[in-house]
This record gives sequence, C-alpha cells and structure tokens, in this order.
Amino acid sequence: MTTTRILALVGSLRAASINRQLAETAVQTAPAGVEITLYEGLADIPFYNEDLDVPGEVPPAAQALRNAVAESDGLLFVTPEYNGTLPGVLKNAIDWASRPYGVGALQGKPAAVVSASISPRAAQWAHGDTVKSLGVAGASVVESAHLHFATIGERFGSTHPREDAEALTKLAATVHELVEATQGQFATV
Repeated sequence: MTTTRILALVGSLRAASINRQLAETAVQTAPAGVEITLYEGLADIPFYNEDLDVPGEVPPAAQALRNAVAESDGLLFVTPEYNGTLPGVLKNAIDWASRPYGVGALQGKPAAVVSASISPRAAQWAHGDTVKSLGVAGASVVESAHLHFATIGERFGSTHPREDAEALTKLAATVHELVEATQGQFATV
C-alpha cells in the first residue's frame, strides 16, 4: 500500500495560533495510509522576486518549499484573514511554488482550503483569495474540501480544536475529500 502525502501550509506564523491548531488537528484525523505534514519553513522564504528565481541559485528556503510541494500528493492550506485577505506568507508560498510558470510544483496539485477567523465571517475573504490564487497558479482546487471556522476565539479560546468533536469530524471530511481528489488524479494519469 502506498502512502498518500499531504502537505499542510498554515498562514499564521504564531506558534499558538488557532489556525495552526486546526492544521495539527487535521494531521490527527489522517486515516491509515495518509500522512499529513505541517510545513515549517514559511517564515524563512524571501519574498518572491524573479531576480532570485534563477536556476541553480534559488534561495534554499524557497527551493525546500518547492521540493516539499513537488513531493506531496495534495496540499492543505489553513488560512486566517489579515486585513480582509490571505496572509502575505501564504501568498508568497503560492508564488514560489507556482514557478516556473506552467510547470511549477503547484501545477495540477489537488489543494483544499480551510479558513478560520475570530469574526463571524470565518475568514471567507481570505478563503476566496486563497482559492483564486491557487487556481490562477495552476493548482487543482478541491471545492468539496473547503471548510470555514468562525468566531474561533470564543470556540477554541480555552480548548484545542482536537477536543471539539464537530471540528474533528469536519476536518476529517476535508482530509477525506482531498485524499479522494489525489487518488482520482492518479487514476487519470
């Protein structure tokens, strides 16, 4: 049996962020044969700049991201909302992973988006912008895997999402849909 590898990218760099906790909970929901890894190097990647994107000279942190994306079967993006849109660190990761244009590591890769915010809107603007950016960049966005969490400060302020049965169930369903999309991708190759 082969292992399905999912790479999770979290838009909040804060160690105790609830978005990170949601990603950790998604890892916990992975069924047998699925491995979800949280990417830990987003803060180290320089802003995308074509002057830096030269074959053989790509900054090591950016190349490590490209390699991790290329080696994964699917991607799980977990995004908060900063000033009505996705965090710059997540957009920067999408920019680096999408290059070289048309053949970047992101090309055709199944991707799901989970958004979470303290507001009742559940970071839906950030979610929409992440979906748009991924689609334009060439990823295969898995619409059925989308998930939104609202008022997370109240909901998860005193407990970790892994202790919330509904959050576990919804994250497991998102992971399931993403895994199904990766398997569908292999069936058509």
